[in-house]
Amino acid sequence: MARETRIGLDQVVCHFAELEDPRSEINRRHPLLSVVVIALMGVLAGAGGPTAIAKWALMNEELLTGLLPLPHGIPRKDVFRRVLATLQPNAFQACYRNWLEALREKAAAVTGIDQPVLAIDGKTARRSHDQSQGLGALHSVSVWASEYGLSLGQVATEEKSNEITAIPVLLRLVDIRGAIITIDAMGCQTEIAAQIVDGQADYVLALKGNQETLHDAVIEYVNEQMDSNFSNCGARRHITKERGHGREEIRYYIQMPVPEKLAGAGRWKGLLTIGVAMLTCVRNGKETMDVRYFISSLPMGVKRFAHAVRAHWGIENTCHWSLDITYREDESRIREQHLRENFAWLNRFTLSLLKQHPTKDSLIMKRRCCGWNSAFLLQVLTDKAS
Repeated sequence: MARETRIGLDQVVCHFAELEDPRSEINRRHPLLSVVVIALMGVLAGAGGPTAIAKWALMNEELLTGLLPLPHGIPRKDVFRRVLATLQPNAFQACYRNWLEALREKAAAVTGIDQPVLAIDGKTARRSHDQSQGLGALHSVSVWASEYGLSLGQVATEEKSNEITAIPVLLRLVDIRGAIITIDAMGCQTEIAAQIVDGQADYVLALKGNQETLHDAVIEYVNEQMDSNFSNCGARRHITKERGHGREEIRYYIQMPVPEKLAGAGRWKGLLTIGVAMLTCVRNGKETMDVRYFISSLPMGVKRFAHAVRAHWGIENTCHWSLDITYREDESRIREQHLRENFAWLNRFTLSLLKQHPTKDSLIMKRRCCGWNSAFLLQVLTDKAS
């Protein structure tokens, strides 16, 4: 059993073999690979910063010295801080690419889903700003594979408005072939749509006032078709009803082919359909309604369109919510630029590992178990659940 665990951990260590050590030679008492793997294990076990990683490592010295080369014992907190603050975030994230591909292939086999929804959205770590250094709060744009529970990539910016430039970079980091890419209205840009189609993927883009001509044209067309109950435009509908938590939700999805004379439609590569999602919510006797409009390269198939729209919110309801509740990310005061970016990635990657573990416990409980039990921690890390 110990030998199997060591082999599994060797497979983890190998992912970082190409990572360049940013330290000067006189500061290399502790092997870089050991420092990085301990940091990963520490975050899985509940650590939220370099001090907590070092404390956890010291309390698990016997375990770690049996698994990793540590010729000078357990590194101190300054070592973890220095390494994670000087590693280039792009290089650090690149080390996980093959690992993520393996996890993605396994998740696809388990779920049977070969056209996953990859949701793209941004999240701000609100307390990561440093006014004295002129450093704004970290805003990370990431890709979340909703059905797989995997964070596939991250690009950091300092302003939410920079999402428009971050999204094309993010799309180049991730294998999007065969996927459905969903993005909110800020990412509804002609260049982004073209990049997705050129990457052999489909898109479902939320449409709002930042694309005023097309937005107004879609609303006008939908309203026209509503007068005839959508009987003359080849529309398809799908309705879902849910009850729980003191409310009733009815979702209406309508998908229709793009009309030939839709103003502005010709600028969007691959555009085939437009869609509407209407949510009616009754809570405490009060009814609210929300209507959203979409453009898509998907052919007609309203259930697939509805699934993509609903799955997009997985990045908010599962990924971002978990980062704030399970990882307390919104409370983090890590403010060094590279350190906070690398920690944001460690949070997302370890969340993905926890999501892959088959036990039915909550993410909070799984993370606690990683801190309580080294065997469970190694199961999650090496993807070898018993």
